Amino acid sequence: MRSSWFRPARRASAATLVSALALAVLTACGTSSSAGNDDNPRGGASDPTAPLDPKAKVTLTIDCMPPAAKKAELKEWKEDVAAFNKKYPNVTIDGKSTPGQCLEPARFTAALKAKSQPDVFYTYFTDLEQVLDNDGAEDISAYVTDKTVPALADIDPDVLGVLKKDGKLYGLPTSNYRMGLLVNRKLFTQAGLDPNKPPATWEEVRTAAKAIAALGKGIAGFGEYSAQNTGGWHYTATTYGLGGEIVSPDGTKAAFNTDLGKQIVQNLHDMRWTDDSMGKTQLLKWGDLQKQMAADKLGMFLAAPDDITYMVQQLGADYANFGMGPIPGGKATLFGGNDYMIKKGSSPDKIKAAIAWLNFKTLTPGAGQFDYARSKADGLPVGLPQPAFFTGASKTKDDQLKAASATMPVENFRAFMDNPVPGKAEPPKAQEIYKVLDNVMSGVLTNKNADAAKLLATAETQVNQVLANQ
Repeated sequence: MRSSWFRPARRASAATLVSALALAVLTACGTSSSAGNDDNPRGGASDPTAPLDPKAKVTLTIDCMPPAAKKAELKEWKEDVAAFNKKYPNVTIDGKSTPGQCLEPARFTAALKAKSQPDVFYTYFTDLEQVLDNDGAEDISAYVTDKTVPALADIDPDVLGVLKKDGKLYGLPTSNYRMGLLVNRKLFTQAGLDPNKPPATWEEVRTAAKAIAALGKGIAGFGEYSAQNTGGWHYTATTYGLGGEIVSPDGTKAAFNTDLGKQIVQNLHDMRWTDDSMGKTQLLKWGDLQKQMAADKLGMFLAAPDDITYMVQQLGADYANFGMGPIPGGKATLFGGNDYMIKKGSSPDKIKAAIAWLNFKTLTPGAGQFDYARSKADGLPVGLPQPAFFTGASKTKDDQLKAASATMPVENFRAFMDNPVPGKAEPPKAQEIYKVLDNVMSGVLTNKNADAAKLLATAETQVNQVLANQ
């Protein structure tokens, strides 16, 4: 629940974790440069399949340039701009940054309404509807081909799918995550479990959790959220893993008050109250489970790979202490991520220049963000199974390059990488639904005598009301 930084609340995606410094982000990103504002006003030929005119002078404002505090990341950004300009000397990259989080919900919304977003603006996968409602992004379908983005055929169709509406493409991905089961390898070993074979079913999770909790010393076998929308987010992830749905296919009705939904609640009840494998402290939110695991007080929880980076960089943990497996059940997994869109009204050459930059910086194995040898030399982490939007030959190349420069034991994530689970996007009105489902999670985890059927029925009624107000 972090990248959207904390996923459920725009993650990364969490309202309570958003830094106050982030409030200035889109102001810092500068004003937009719409069609007619280029040095070459209409950008030359309008044919989207024609190459960028080398004589066209184009300036691109792009947000989310790393701030000065992130020295290594900013160094690499500047190096990439210089490398890009060797091929496209006519394109000026005007990067904008802010000391806080790259996106902040209120500012993002205000910028869209004011049409003041940068030429190339950063969004989360869940933002497409809001962007289109405000007529904020160009349809780039005709501009994105295997010539302009050579790895196009190898980009996960699930990822491209969330950036499309009515068959039209509005963005290109920069990163993505798929949720899985994060494990503490030290506690697994101490409990006599194989950390290279994380539990693949909830029955196995329950068995492993009991073994880990039996270590005592305040150690919990499995942890779960139940506050600030994170409980509903994880209930959704669990449901997807078991093949269930949160809303109906047409998005108009709740679909979780089923036998499967009751099974999920009952399993949590039994782990919490019968097995006593989830610890005494509940009403946990994003950040709480990470602290427990980094302190070797928690064996497992549902997470995305970048949670590991947070525990290492912010909590002083060791990459070697963690591993991942696919989400229990393996039918589907909640996924999300980040992308860039191009401002509506941009000239053809501006669109072409933006796609050329994004292809170089974020979509080429071995270059830009995927220059792992450089990242290793700059002291940045290499080896996490994220971003993971490549398939086919691009994935093979990316995996090889990553392994060659890994700064952590990539074998710890082998179970996760070798057993890919289909991605499934968040439901409509996700944050409002998660808030409702928090009550189901907190109810069963704090009250031994909670009525699962009643909790789900109440939540169903409330979610139906939410969906009726779309």
